[in-house]
Amino acid sequence: MDKKEYQVLADKVIGMLMNNGADMKSNNHLAMDNWEWPTGVALYSLYKVYEKSGDESYLKMLEEWYAKQLAKEVPPHRNVNTVAPMLGMVCVYSVTKNEEYLPHIYSWADWVMNEMPRTEYDGLQHMTILNHHHEQLWDDTLFMAVLFLVKAGKLLGRRDWIEEAKYQFLIHIKYLQDKITGLFYHGWTFDRRHNFAEAFWARGNSWFTAGAVEFIEILDDRDDATSKYVHAAWLDQVKELQKYQGIRGLFNTLLDDESAYYETSATAAIAYGVHKGLRIGLLEGEIYEKMSENAINAVVNKVAEDGTVEGVSFGTGMGHNLQFYKDIAVRPTAYGQGLTFLMLTELI
Repeated sequence: MDKKEYQVLADKVIGMLMNNGADMKSNNHLAMDNWEWPTGVALYSLYKVYEKSGDESYLKMLEEWYAKQLAKEVPPHRNVNTVAPMLGMVCVYSVTKNEEYLPHIYSWADWVMNEMPRTEYDGLQHMTILNHHHEQLWDDTLFMAVLFLVKAGKLLGRRDWIEEAKYQFLIHIKYLQDKITGLFYHGWTFDRRHNFAEAFWARGNSWFTAGAVEFIEILDDRDDATSKYVHAAWLDQVKELQKYQGIRGLFNTLLDDESAYYETSATAAIAYGVHKGLRIGLLEGEIYEKMSENAINAVVNKVAEDGTVEGVSFGTGMGHNLQFYKDIAVRPTAYGQGLTFLMLTELI
């Protein structure tokens, strides 16, 4: 496919979500008319394609979404997942300088810094609307909350926010990355001091594959010690991920278990991280170029004629056994659309 063909595909993927997703039931993660993490992923992806293409229609789409949401009551339940849409808001503010956004950016950053529950050693506890997940660190947190903090810190000159974001990457790597393989466990509990099912969950790993590249780019200081450390952890992970890619380019929902189904959203985010890592000089080598190419082709083949991304596992809580991950339902989701769209932003 050439760039124009990828652009057409990208428009179909996001168009299906923006045009039809709002009519879906709110408990089906395909809805866009909500302030939640699946929507946050899609919004950030929309900004990335605006940034890459300069197409003002994407920026307008984002402005209209935020205007509609800010006209409602502020989300009453702040948690790690409802921080996610703030990343897109900071990105839009960087272009438009819309003063209406500033109080919200400061308010949410202040909540993350001072009110969001913490684990032992001050990790950001993966608190959701359903459960505070006492003393737990999850892979998801880095993409959902920490990227917002470092992006806002860089844009608004808040060194304290930047340093907090750096610390959160470091502590999550310490407790979630397996020292032997370089892969990431889904979670860690300080209460019981273990990694739950010791699951190398694909989408959890992909949050780091994509998120670490974004963090390094946003921080924009390759000589910074934290940037170097995150880069090293990312390289260890990518080298191991390459070993587990299926012959058709997809990754199993449990990376090291061939009996687990192939999962599209994780493959898309891994493809994005590896492709972008190659492009910005974090990685080199034909083996990784082929890994990226195979993953991209595999995801493209999972996009239906109407733009629906198929083969996406539904929202996944913390599993206490490996079978839990194999039993997660497969259905279209906003983050499946968003991560596929994010991958396509590297190709248009």
